[in-house]
Amino acid sequence: MDQKKIGSFLKELRKEKDITQDELADILGVSYQSVSRWETGTCYPDMELLPAISDFFGVTIDKLLGVNENIEREKVAQYLSRFQEAISQGKVYDCIAIAREGVAEYPNNFALLNKLMYALFVAGDDDGNIPEWKENKEKYDAEITALGERMMKYCPDQDIRLEATARLAFNHCEMGRKEIGRTIYESLPSAEFCKENQMWWSLAENEKLPFLRKKIKQDYEALKSSIWLLADSGCISDEQSVIAIKKVFELEKIVYDNAITSDSWGAAKLQLDIAKLYARLGNISEAVEHLKIGATAAKAFDKRPEEQFLSSILLGDMTDKKIDFETSDTRTLCEIMHDKWLSFPEFDQLRNADEFKEIINILC
Repeated sequence: MDQKKIGSFLKELRKEKDITQDELADILGVSYQSVSRWETGTCYPDMELLPAISDFFGVTIDKLLGVNENIEREKVAQYLSRFQEAISQGKVYDCIAIAREGVAEYPNNFALLNKLMYALFVAGDDDGNIPEWKENKEKYDAEITALGERMMKYCPDQDIRLEATARLAFNHCEMGRKEIGRTIYESLPSAEFCKENQMWWSLAENEKLPFLRKKIKQDYEALKSSIWLLADSGCISDEQSVIAIKKVFELEKIVYDNAITSDSWGAAKLQLDIAKLYARLGNISEAVEHLKIGATAAKAFDKRPEEQFLSSILLGDMTDKKIDFETSDTRTLCEIMHDKWLSFPEFDQLRNADEFKEIINILC
């Protein structure tokens, strides 16, 4: 960024507004000497002032800083594409490197800042196969917090800002700062008044069908997640949890017209969860049966094509792309199930059974 060009542009904008340096200084809450130094190219405005300056003059921050927006848009898209390819393969450290490279080139691009925050958070996730995840949680905590607070305060893109805000709250909770996390969560808008629940009345006729199908998919995913949390929370009995997960299976059939393929990661995980519950309840035959279904789903997931097409009345035509899947684990799902999921103590009583060996054979 060229300080003199930025200063010259600021001066040009101020003169178009027909205001003095003193008047601009009063509006921004700084000294007129600061404005003078900006315009002469002696220094940049403070980062925290950029949103106020851009809002006042009606220009983007990138334009204010002399960034070619078309070139930035193309290059950022390339960074995001590389990031998505890496995260679909569980290459978390590659994701961090890609995001850092992008942020170094475009330090005020919130899409890249959000990806960096996400990658740093995932590097401390115990759900993947990163041996040093505990160290990463501590190592990246301050940077995650700083990125989240910056986006929460300054990001003009509502979707990115809310995503970063929710992740910031979650990170505080994960690090034992639940009161801070709770306060941030409570600052988020109510679902009742979000755009997905209010926009219907403003839509043109040709917008209504895609809007409704997208909303049904979002509501279905939210309900499925809530039911799973209920079953996994320990708030209800194991018997009730089994019934809850079965409700998810029924819901899936309704939404997907019984046509959903069995090769999703979520399908394998749900089968494992209900198998754990049956094992705890002493129902070995049901536990084994669901493990077999889960192993078959895991194998199908690992062999899925780059793209697959689904269709249902409620959701319409859908394309499931392999690259859209995000994970913090470089292993195949069969390897994860074999190495991690089947090691749960609930399955100790099954290990010597022939049926358990069949499950291992499916995975291998």
